[in-house]
Amino acid sequence: MTGAPTGAAHPDARDAEAVDSETRFQNMADFAPVMLWVTDADGACTYLNQRWYEFTGQTPTDAGGLGWLAATHPDDRPRTARIFMKANAARTPFRLEYRLRHADGSYHWAIDAALPRFGADGTFLGYIGSVIDIQDRRHAEEQLQASEARYRTLFESIESGFCVVEVDLSGKQVDYRVIEANPAFFQQTGFPQAIVDQWLRKALPDLEEHWYDVYGRVARSGQAMRFEQGSAALGRWFDVFAFRTGTPSEGRVAILFNDISARRKAEEALQQLNETLEQQVAERTAERDRMWVTSPDLMLVIDFSGVLRQVNPAWTTMLGYDAAELVGRHVNEFVVPDDHEGTTGAYLAAAAGQRPAIVNRYYHKDGSTRWISWVAAPAGDVTYATGRDITAEREQALALAQTEEQLRQAQKMEAVGQLTGGIAHDFNNLLTGVIGSLDLLQRQLARGQTDKLARYATAATTSANRAAALTHRLLAFSRRQPLDPKAVNANRLVSGMEDLLRRTIGENIALEIVTAGGLWQCLCDPHQLESAVLNLVINGRDAMPDGGTLTIETCNAHIDLAYATRLGNVRPGQYVCVCVTDTGTGMTKDTIARAFEPFFTTKPIGQGTGLGLSMIYGFARQSEGYAKIYSEVGQGTTVKLYLPRFYGESDGNGDEQHGLGSADRAGSGEVVLVIEDETVVRDLVVEVLQDLGYQTIEAADGPSGLKLLQSAARIDLLITDIGLPGLNGRQVVDAARAQRPALKVLFMTGYAENATIANGFLEPGMQMITKPFAIDALTSRIRDMITE
Repeated sequence: MTGAPTGAAHPDARDAEAVDSETRFQNMADFAPVMLWVTDADGACTYLNQRWYEFTGQTPTDAGGLGWLAATHPDDRPRTARIFMKANAARTPFRLEYRLRHADGSYHWAIDAALPRFGADGTFLGYIGSVIDIQDRRHAEEQLQASEARYRTLFESIESGFCVVEVDLSGKQVDYRVIEANPAFFQQTGFPQAIVDQWLRKALPDLEEHWYDVYGRVARSGQAMRFEQGSAALGRWFDVFAFRTGTPSEGRVAILFNDISARRKAEEALQQLNETLEQQVAERTAERDRMWVTSPDLMLVIDFSGVLRQVNPAWTTMLGYDAAELVGRHVNEFVVPDDHEGTTGAYLAAAAGQRPAIVNRYYHKDGSTRWISWVAAPAGDVTYATGRDITAEREQALALAQTEEQLRQAQKMEAVGQLTGGIAHDFNNLLTGVIGSLDLLQRQLARGQTDKLARYATAATTSANRAAALTHRLLAFSRRQPLDPKAVNANRLVSGMEDLLRRTIGENIALEIVTAGGLWQCLCDPHQLESAVLNLVINGRDAMPDGGTLTIETCNAHIDLAYATRLGNVRPGQYVCVCVTDTGTGMTKDTIARAFEPFFTTKPIGQGTGLGLSMIYGFARQSEGYAKIYSEVGQGTTVKLYLPRFYGESDGNGDEQHGLGSADRAGSGEVVLVIEDETVVRDLVVEVLQDLGYQTIEAADGPSGLKLLQSAARIDLLITDIGLPGLNGRQVVDAARAQRPALKVLFMTGYAENATIANGFLEPGMQMITKPFAIDALTSRIRDMITE
């Protein structure tokens, strides 16, 4: 090349670059998943990638120039060569499909697509193209075409009428339209071709309502129906089979039918011939008619679409309707709406050859209702049924139920009386300890004496903690105690309590802990489970005053549907069972029956509140589990606690505690808003926060707290009581998070009816602490939440 500009690369260098570029292209092309080729300006193939040779089995010598045509099916070669050469002459892109010989000798359909190549000066250089194997796609297309051809042939040739209709269930009245039909459909119905895609209520206003009812039921229920039905509007009788097709939302029903008008006429002629025989059974008919007329029970004849065909006079006596008001109308016009489904199911069952028996409610003509007990049996194309009025029996049953409810209410009031007396007694004792100890502490301070302050403070704290424990037991019994359910390893929990339990039961009782291998995790509040186990161990200890053996076991358990049904209000499924067994005095059947009742105890006065087992039962039921007692007098007692299995990954029990230290103190001027209507509690929380170095803001009710949250003030944590005047704590948080979506919230509660289970109530960034709480627990919880 001459005349190259100063600084241009030497021609040899450009040739080297071209060779390098060509080499890179071939390396990439050889590993491409499709077959690639390149031709020169004369149409001769100068390059085929490795995929071509692997697929066709050709060698470079075989495929060079126009040798690639040898791999083309003989029948396709002339067309393929002609298209290629024509495009090469015109220098235009082309695309064609042809059969290409595979290396195994078979031929595969392939797509060949190519583009012309031009040099920088516009010189035509040839083509670059790709070949893709489409054999599988062509095979699938051919199968689909064959299947569609078979379907269309069958569809067009069958002598039975066939159509697909779209049913509209959205309006007050069902409507439908034909969207596809075969020639026999138009022949047998007499419909014009123009009926397709027209709504029939408008196109054929005289068409009977039962067609809409039947096809509406099929579209709605998905239950196929086979029936014979006449149409005065069409002047014909049909044998029909209808079934839903496609998805329920499409509302499509396929209908296969035959015109049986000729057969029906023959049957009518035969019926006329049988009139003589009918005369011979006139006496029987008269007897039946007398029964029909004189029966005090309702009697009817109903067709398989629910239309009343005959009724006896008892309808007038019992329900106030004349026969003319009933015959020809659908039965559900007289049935209470809540009982429509059962009534419809009964006559459809009769249509299927069954003998249904149901109880439903009918409207009296005066607007009142009557309970009717029915028995029915099909006969031909109708159903005969007899109904007895059981309204009085139902009213008696209702009165009995009301009496039972009054009895339960009386028992509840008796329990409330026991609750009031028991709680007053226990709390007065506990408050005496609190008030007396604080009074002595004040007297010591007034005299300047300090040597007994710690003892009086400890005594007050002990009594207060016992009062708190009693409150927790009451809340557990009433299923109002706030729980924090999480994944719990019962083996680890029970084993971790071993030292505490051994100190609790004393030296004359042997403790055995048997943990199951492969134990599932359970879903519950671990602290409440510890409390339940401790209570059961204490009960077992008290039942063995002369010593014995106390065994704690864990195992996986499955409650099946039959057992769950016997237990009542228990879900079948997988559970973790914690079982505590003693070898003590045991219980009678009467004691077992009452053991879970609140304040029921067999211990002497002053030695038990009677809340231990009721608390355990409340905890189990609140955790969606179950508690069961097995016992025999003199043989000991076993209490099994069933807790639901936890499904999923656990992040640990989350029950670690740590004392107040430098890690609990404020780090960078954090601000905490406290909303609490009880002044003493609010002042206590604020004082703890300020002692830790936090800045505090206070509010005494929900609305004022929300106003602060909706301001621009910095708030790193909200501590709020759930029960607040004006707006409750949860309402305040929901409103505040509209502006502060990441707001961290610590709920305080002593009674949280709508938050008894933290799962579902607590969202991300929320925690709950139960009153009364220890200061250390409050401070560590605050620090954990702020530093998250």
